[in-house]
Amino acid sequence: MADENQNPDEPVIRDKRKIDPETGAVREPSSETDAAADAAASADEAELTVDDILNAAQAEVAEPNDEHLADLKRVTAEYANYRKRTEQNRELERDRAVGQTVAALLPVLDDLDRAEKHGDLEGDTAFGTIAAKLRQVTERLGLVRFGAVGEPFDPQLHEAIFQQPADDVEVDTVADVVETGYQLGEVQLRPAKVVVKSPQG
Repeated sequence: MADENQNPDEPVIRDKRKIDPETGAVREPSSETDAAADAAASADEAELTVDDILNAAQAEVAEPNDEHLADLKRVTAEYANYRKRTEQNRELERDRAVGQTVAALLPVLDDLDRAEKHGDLEGDTAFGTIAAKLRQVTERLGLVRFGAVGEPFDPQLHEAIFQQPADDVEVDTVADVVETGYQLGEVQLRPAKVVVKSPQG
């Protein structure tokens, strides 16, 4: 039986070993009443423990604490960032794959630019129609041309093949485009090769 002076908040320890550790003799229950009481007390403790756990869990679900709310917000933000990064990577890989295919057409587009400068695409000719269709297809794929006379020189977009001093500019400016630059989405396929006018002095 439990000590009467024992604090009720402390755990109750019952020695239920069937062999006495000191004498080695087989123990017999002092009485059927004591054994039944011990069994009932153990069952009551188990039921209380389960009830306490269930009540605590239900209270947590009904009113989650600040720590759990913070964890939920963090996980939600991490998932949103993961989805955003995945979508960005998917778009970048798509641009790279399409860019590899379109890059093979850049020499053809350069030939069309030269033909246009010589007037070979003027009028309603078969060559002009084919050139227009090819340019439309590349535009639908997302190919963007850049590099134009008069725009400020940008080393990220332009490759200067010649530089000449000039009095009529205050910053480095594109004077002529030798080869058009192309970009597909975030992927630069080729910089524009340009002649640059630089301010004097």
